[in-house]
Amino acid sequence: MKNTLLITLIALFSLTQLSSCKKKGCTDPTATNYNSKAKKDDGSCLYTPILTLIGSADTSISVGSTYNDPGATAVNKDGSSVDVVTENNVNSSTTGSYEVNYSATNANGTATAQRVVDVVIGQDNWTVTWDVSSDCGTGFPLAGTPEVSIGTSANQLVIDNMFMLVGGSANATINGATITIPQQSVNITIGNIDFSGSGTMNSQGNQITINYTYVNSTPLIGGEGQCVATYTKQ
Repeated sequence: MKNTLLITLIALFSLTQLSSCKKKGCTDPTATNYNSKAKKDDGSCLYTPILTLIGSADTSISVGSTYNDPGATAVNKDGSSVDVVTENNVNSSTTGSYEVNYSATNANGTATAQRVVDVVIGQDNWTVTWDVSSDCGTGFPLAGTPEVSIGTSANQLVIDNMFMLVGGSANATINGATITIPQQSVNITIGNIDFSGSGTMNSQGNQITINYTYVNSTPLIGGEGQCVATYTKQ
């Protein structure tokens, strides 16, 4: 009986010692002072600010437009606010991928976040007023100020006032900075102008170069060939 009581007391003492020897510290992996060896949290955890982007982390705008950054917010663990520092590297005048960096600092350290802004050629970059210069001549008499409007879908354009004197319309498709004018025909009463073309817009969104191939069946001034036209944003 005495031996049993002694064994029980020893076991209880050992358990008490083991419990009291558990290493204390911060057991939250998100804290700056996280202790992987701690077995019992002692309430000592420290945290950097909680930084949250307003809006999407990835966005895009058309080249030449104004970028208005929605910003970010930051709070401490207790909900009190922290100032956010923003580094905006977006150059909306040239296509490319740019970063907006955010940081918020308290006594425990700094939290960071990032937004990626892609500056791209959008449909609105095409539907502006253009001045045209070319080496096309009378065989392909392009008008100096065509009217470009949106077609039936997001990647289609209509070019009105295509040719001098006779006007005419052309349909085109766009894919980013690339424009394609499929084979089509404009009747000019005494003949037809059959043509197609392809080209690109520059990275500033203010100039387009299109290579045309044409056949003009108009008597005297007709002919066939290739020419290059440059469209410059007014």
